[in-house]
Amino acid sequence: MTRSETHTTDANLLVLHALRCVGAASPARLHAFTGLDESDVESELIDLGAEGLVTRMSGGMPCWLLTDTGRAADAERITDELTSANARGAVEAAFDRFLVLNPELLDLCAAWQLRTVDGIMNANDHSDPVYDSRVLDRFADLDRRATPVCAELSAALPRFGRYRDRLAGALDRAASGALEYVTDSTASYHTIWAELHEDLLATLGMRR
Repeated sequence: MTRSETHTTDANLLVLHALRCVGAASPARLHAFTGLDESDVESELIDLGAEGLVTRMSGGMPCWLLTDTGRAADAERITDELTSANARGAVEAAFDRFLVLNPELLDLCAAWQLRTVDGIMNANDHSDPVYDSRVLDRFADLDRRATPVCAELSAALPRFGRYRDRLAGALDRAASGALEYVTDSTASYHTIWAELHEDLLATLGMRR
């Protein structure tokens, strides 16, 4: 039996850790991050709030964030998970491979948002579909090379498996014409990649 078949992250920790990775977030965004039903997310948030680990921000949109106690609790629990799954070595190795790809991702995001015409750099207004298509092709190539990294992470800790699906989904939507899914949405490729980066740092107890 593989490690991925023997370890499952409980819903309470999934929601707590999601807030660690994304910052203040609505139940809808936490649903997208965790894959849990939104009603289950809200139930876990209530339980976490009763423990003093999260708090609801006032305002029109329902939004939750970690308390200082919650941040410390997540760090302890996520470290315990890593140890109990005997996954540190595998996650560290995958993180090293992720870091090789990360500068390329940042360069691609810059190429998507800015372009140089006649020696002058301007915001990319996406009026040139040929240019955008070339950049999207480069994103697709990067994504192919990121796939085995995501597979390694998922084999080590199954909760990492959602990143593969979410990254692929964002790229598919962008290729279909929903260009905000490249860099300009909380469900964009860039945002999901940044969440994965933050998750890896938090899981391994590292700072940027």
